[in-house]
Amino acid sequence: MKIKFIFFAAFLFCQISFAQKKDTTAVNKLSEVVVTGQFEPQSIKKSVFNVRVISKEDIKQLAANNLADVLNQYLNITIRNSGSDGRSTVSMFGLDSQYFKILIDNIPLVSDTGMGTNVDLTQVNLDDVERIEIIEGSMGVTHGANAVSGILNIITKKGGGYRWQISTTVQEETVGNEYALFNKGRHIQSAKIAHNFNENWFVNIGGNRNDFAGFYDNMKGKDYAMNNGLRGYKWLPKDQLVGNGLLGYQKGNFKIFYKFDYYGEDVHFYNPILIPQDNYPFPETYYANDKRFITNRFYHHLNSNGKLFSKLNYNVSLSHQKQERDLERFNYQMETGKEFDNKRQTYQSKEVFYSTGTLSNFFNSKKVDFQLGYEITNENGFYDATAGTFKDDQQQLKDIRKRLENYDIFTVAEVNLTDKFSIRPGLRYSIQSNFDNQYASSLGLRYIFKQGLETRASMGKSYRTPNFDELYTYFVDSNHNVQGNPDLVPENSTSYELSFKRSCQLRSGAQISNNVAFTFMSVDDRIDMVLTQIVPSLSYRYVNINAYKMWNASTTEQYSYKNWNVKIGAALVGISRKLDLAALNLTTDDKYLYSFQLNSSISYNIPKWNTLVALYYKYNGQQQQFVAGTDTDGSAKFFLNEIKPYSWMDASVRKLFFKNQFEVMVGARNLFNITDVQSVRNGGGSTGGAHGSTSSDLMLGYGRSYFIKLTYNLNFN
Repeated sequence: MKIKFIFFAAFLFCQISFAQKKDTTAVNKLSEVVVTGQFEPQSIKKSVFNVRVISKEDIKQLAANNLADVLNQYLNITIRNSGSDGRSTVSMFGLDSQYFKILIDNIPLVSDTGMGTNVDLTQVNLDDVERIEIIEGSMGVTHGANAVSGILNIITKKGGGYRWQISTTVQEETVGNEYALFNKGRHIQSAKIAHNFNENWFVNIGGNRNDFAGFYDNMKGKDYAMNNGLRGYKWLPKDQLVGNGLLGYQKGNFKIFYKFDYYGEDVHFYNPILIPQDNYPFPETYYANDKRFITNRFYHHLNSNGKLFSKLNYNVSLSHQKQERDLERFNYQMETGKEFDNKRQTYQSKEVFYSTGTLSNFFNSKKVDFQLGYEITNENGFYDATAGTFKDDQQQLKDIRKRLENYDIFTVAEVNLTDKFSIRPGLRYSIQSNFDNQYASSLGLRYIFKQGLETRASMGKSYRTPNFDELYTYFVDSNHNVQGNPDLVPENSTSYELSFKRSCQLRSGAQISNNVAFTFMSVDDRIDMVLTQIVPSLSYRYVNINAYKMWNASTTEQYSYKNWNVKIGAALVGISRKLDLAALNLTTDDKYLYSFQLNSSISYNIPKWNTLVALYYKYNGQQQQFVAGTDTDGSAKFFLNEIKPYSWMDASVRKLFFKNQFEVMVGARNLFNITDVQSVRNGGGSTGGAHGSTSSDLMLGYGRSYFIKLTYNLNFN
C-alpha cells in the first residue's frame, strides 16, 4: 500500500506542476454546456459544481448499448453483476446503488425498489443519449432523497439541425468465444427517425432490440439433460425491447416537450437441478422447474420551460412512471424442449407520480440570482407474497402494498461577488409521509485565478430513506431468519469536495486540461443487515447502527494535439466502516481500508482514411471491507473480505464511408479476458479454519468479446 501512496502522490504532484510550468497563450474557452444542478443551461466553466461529462463521442467509441457498457471505464465506480436475476448495479465510493441516483433529463428513473436508485444498468438504453453528466457527492438540495454518493443525469437528444434524420444500426457481438447468428452472442438492432416540421415543431421516434443469448462458460445451456449441476447459463439470457418518442415545440423563450419510453425485458433462468419422471418400462425422463423474469416499464415526461411575466425563468416537469416485474414459473421437458404448467403473476410493481419545478431570475442583476423549487413524489409499491420474502409473524404469506410520499421545497441562491468569485448556498425541506421530515443543505464556492485556474469547493448534507426490503422483509423459516424493520429512520450524510481545474492552449496548438479533486464523506445511522443472535438459529435484522466515512483524491488530465486525444486519471479511496453488533457485544475498529483505480483512453483520428482508433483502459485495485460471520466454533466474528485487483480494456476502430453516411465500427471488449474476480475472506469463517481463509468468485464479465457495428445515417432538408 505504501507503494500505491507514493505512486499516487507523485502522479498528483506531476499533474499540478505540469499545469503550472506551461505558458498559457490563450485560455481554452469551454463551449460544453451542462444542465445538472444549474439554474439554466450554461458552460461547464461557469458551473459552481464540479460536473464530469461523458460525451456522446465516448459512448459511440465504446459501442455502448446500455449504461453498464459505459460506466465500466469511469473512475470511482464499480459494476456489480448478479447471476441469479441478470441485474447489474453501480457502486460508488464503496456505497451501493441505493446511494447513487440516476436521472433522465432530471427525472429520477423508477426501479424495482427505488426512485432513481438501485437501477439495473442493463435496462438503461443509450441510443437516444446526447451526453451523460455526473456530479459526485451529496446533492440532496437540488435532487432530494438518496442523492448521497452522487447523481448521474442522462441528457437525451431533442430535435436536430436537419428537416429529416434517419438512422439505422445493426450490431453483432460475441459473448466471450460464443457466437452464432441466432442462439449465441449478442444481437442488437435499432432505428430512429427525427423530423422538424418547421422551425417550431419537431418529433423523434426510435426503437431498439437487444438479444443477449447468455454466457455458457462451463455451463451447458437449457437443453443439457444430465443431472450433474451443469445445466443452464452463467450469465442469464435476456431479450430487451425499447421504444421511445418525443414531440417538442419551441418559439422564442417558450419550450415544451413530451417524451415517452417503453422498456420490456425477459430474463430466462434455467434450473441446474433436473427432476426425474418414471417412464417404465422405458428410461426415466426429466423436467426442470424453470422461471422467467418479465419487466415492463412505461415512462412519461412532460416538460415546459420559458419565461413568466417576461422576467422569471420557469422550468416544470410532470412524470408518470410504472414498472412491473412478473415472475413466470414453468416446467421444461428435457426430451421435447417444451414448456408446460406455465404460471405467471406480477410479484413486484411500482407506480410513481412525480413533479419538479423551479423559478429563477428574480432580480435584474448578473450579480445575484435566486431559485425557488419544489418536488413532489408519490410512490405506490407492491410486493406479491410469491417473491418469497414477505411473511407475517404467523408464517403466513402476505402481499405488501405501501405508499410513500414526500413534498419538498428548496431554494438556492447564486451570488457573483466578482467575475471570478461565486457563492451558492442552498436549502431543502422535505415533508415525509412515513418518516420524520428531513432537510438537506449545501454551500458551493467557485473562484477563477489568473491563467485560468478554476477552484471549486462544496459542502452538502443529504439523506437516504429506507427502501422496501429494509422496511418490510420478513423471511423466517427453518433455514432463514431475515427481518426488516419498519422503525428504521433515514440515514444522514455530509460530503466536502475541493477541486482545481485548469485548461489552456499552447502555442503549438495543443490543448491541456487538468482536474484534481479531494472529497470527504460521512454517513451516520447507516442501515445494515446485522447478526442479532446465533442460537437457536442465525437471525438477521435491518437496523440503523453503523457509521461510514470515506475520503477520495482523484486527478484527471486530458491532452489534445492535432489528431491525438489522450486522457488519464487516477483515484485513491480510503473507506472506514465501523460495524457494531451491540446484541453480540462485537464491534470493528474504524481504520481506513484503501483501494486504487487508474483509467486512461487514447484516440487517434486518421483524416486521410476517415478513421478513428480508440483504446480504453481501467485498473481496479484491491478492495477490502469487514463482514460479519461465524467462526468454526459457531461464535460470531468479523472477517476482512478482500476483492482482488483486475484490469479492463476496450478497443475500437470506426470508419466512415459515402460522405459520412455509412459508419462501420469493429472492436473488442474486455481484452484481458476477465470473467470473475476472486473474493477472499481472511480469518476463516463458517467454511474455514480460525486462521485460514475462504474464497469465492464474483461475476465481472463474460470474457473477451468482439463486435461489429454498422450504422447508416441519412440527413437532408
